[in-house]
Amino acid sequence: MFKEYAHSIIGKIEEKLEWAELATFVPNKKTPVYNWFYYKEGFSRELVLKILDMFQHDVSLPVLDPFCGSGTTLLACRELGIDSVGLDVLPVSIFASSVKAKDYDTATVREIYSGFRRKFEKLPSEYPPLMKRAFSKFALEDIAFLMRDIMKIEDEKYRDFFILALINASIRCSYARKDGGSLKIRKRQAAPLRIMFRNVVKKMAKDVKRLSFRDCRTGVALCDARRLELEDESVGSIITSPPYLNNIDYTKVYAIEEFFIRPKGLPPMRSYIGSRISEDGFLGLPQAAVSYFKDMEKVLGELYRVCVPGANVALVVGNGYLPGSRRLPGDLGERTFSTDVSGVVDSDVVLAYMAEQLGFSLEKIIVLNKRFALENRSEKVGTLRESLLWLRK
Repeated sequence: MFKEYAHSIIGKIEEKLEWAELATFVPNKKTPVYNWFYYKEGFSRELVLKILDMFQHDVSLPVLDPFCGSGTTLLACRELGIDSVGLDVLPVSIFASSVKAKDYDTATVREIYSGFRRKFEKLPSEYPPLMKRAFSKFALEDIAFLMRDIMKIEDEKYRDFFILALINASIRCSYARKDGGSLKIRKRQAAPLRIMFRNVVKKMAKDVKRLSFRDCRTGVALCDARRLELEDESVGSIITSPPYLNNIDYTKVYAIEEFFIRPKGLPPMRSYIGSRISEDGFLGLPQAAVSYFKDMEKVLGELYRVCVPGANVALVVGNGYLPGSRRLPGDLGERTFSTDVSGVVDSDVVLAYMAEQLGFSLEKIIVLNKRFALENRSEKVGTLRESLLWLRK
């Protein structure tokens, strides 16, 4: 049945490879406020605006992003005056999205910063092993000093603003870099953290004036997309990018950022999509992918429940590669349907199939990007697509 389904949707495949960069966080790096927190797995403001235009979204209804990452969907909605709700299980995502979605006064930011002590001093502090490996001893001393002054700020909104600024500055001065699903530590020469912090605060203060938001409601909450705490038929559109089929543990990738928000008392992420191991078969998928798609089936069911009739859903998804597994039929990129042994799993087709089984209709699969799946770093073993699934209830 699945093979027949894959054949039946060929006419709904559309390529927009010129949108490839829009499916990444890269364009946001130059956009005020959006770039306050670098989220490697995120998409761009421009993609959200294009999707909302494509949907012709009813502005009287809220937009939901159940995997809100660094809040790009929420900020784009604020620019247009559309109510929105952002949910995630990663505490640092909720923290960053919440900070970026608030209004600030430039003069207040500058006044608070002027009260920071200019004479830095060594403070007794304890750091976990990762922090000791990721920063020089001088950077750790600066972090302790700056965090002490930040925690004295009485207004929680501005206190969080400066914590995010410290996260931003610290990552730029660290030895760590994100590489796929892991952090790589390599010592290098870095700018003094106190100077980087000053520059980041000045830039963020200017950004407050550079980006214009309209009056609307923006909600951000810690929530598992498999169990949404939202009312039935309460959402007008959904724009999101669920985790890809890669089993990345985001608590490890963003462990440094998480360190800075521990005083906030946010609970650690206890589970993520595809984190458990399942022994059951599912659509003939390789065992390593079963947990992921079973979790995504729950997510899609919840999305269907909270959408109003006629609501549009945009899912930015990526195909996966699992070495040594049997390929699912449905290589839409080549318009063939091979059952040869391969590690490519066509996540976009599987999710479209599951969504239609739950009651959604598939409007389009828009292919945004293609790249080779590699083994041994250079051996090309298949083509991976990054796609935008457009569903309608």
